[in-house]
Amino acid sequence: MEGSHRGRVRSLGKRVYRKVSRVRIPPLPPTKNNNMPILVSGSLVYDHIMDFPDRFKNHILPDSIHILNVCFTVDKLEKSKGGTAGNIAYNIKLLSGSPIIVSSVGQDGGEYLKYLSHIKISGDRIETDKKLFTASCYITTDLDDNQITAFYNGALGSAPEIKFRKKEEKPRWAIISPTKISVMLKHLSQCAGLGVKTIFDPGQQIPAFTDSELRKAINQANVLVGNDYEIKMIQKRAGWDKKEILKRAETLVTTYSERGSRIETRDRQEILVEACRPKKIEDPTGAGDAYRAGFLVGLDKGYNLRMCGRLGSVAASYAIEKYGTQEHHFSLTEFKKRYQASYREDARL
Repeated sequence: MEGSHRGRVRSLGKRVYRKVSRVRIPPLPPTKNNNMPILVSGSLVYDHIMDFPDRFKNHILPDSIHILNVCFTVDKLEKSKGGTAGNIAYNIKLLSGSPIIVSSVGQDGGEYLKYLSHIKISGDRIETDKKLFTASCYITTDLDDNQITAFYNGALGSAPEIKFRKKEEKPRWAIISPTKISVMLKHLSQCAGLGVKTIFDPGQQIPAFTDSELRKAINQANVLVGNDYEIKMIQKRAGWDKKEILKRAETLVTTYSERGSRIETRDRQEILVEACRPKKIEDPTGAGDAYRAGFLVGLDKGYNLRMCGRLGSVAASYAIEKYGTQEHHFSLTEFKKRYQASYREDARL
């Protein structure tokens, strides 16, 4: 995608990348029939994580950067499934929601589609591009945690349009998360035309939007979400302060990593949500996507914004406890217990 890949390198604040421990992912629980579908627009990506058992600086001559030609022999390669759409949909499904991914894979996408089928997430609206490969991210990390990353857009631009047959159930909510800019703008416009409410989550794609495209996107969204750095970047690019943003979007959600999140509304509500403490911190990479999934499930169920933020925070706490963005797992009973212990109220899921 333009700019940089955010599906595997997003946390609530700092972006990091770590190796993934291989675990068996059990099938997710079946979705309740009374749940409305939730549209998830974003990327589907194969992540390749490599460990270099040395330091890059020992193999790069500072005086010869202009003719750089190096080869790093890695001692470990892990391949996992990521991307913003995959990560968000995975967490929605854990919360017994009904995610519908609207995205695309390439000629090698069968493995990802099979995996989604195994965890009972529909691939009906995932386009397969027979000419290109699935989007892929290649990250090499040295002993100092320095990283060299290459991202291949692949088939991301082939995502289908959002449309529904006359008798088909239409969702109440959708999230437009980072993928190709053309796809994000198309899906925002189509959701607005269909009367589907949207969360706009531009993330690391912010630099790839023109100023006018960014302003148009915010005008079409109901909720704007980002971490504190991203929201400041949006304000600078759009030329709007928070007050001006809230004249367009109804709600602004800003996340602050371990300091929780702030939810502001057009009618001047300001809600501070404390972060839910994880049992351990292994990898914050997938926390941002997990938060968005929990928040979105709350919105879809009609909960108040404080509860939406708390659902997002608890979901994020589970993601932090495992390496990788789709490696964590919880039952609804476990989730409710952690929610109640953190906020002294019941999670109505």
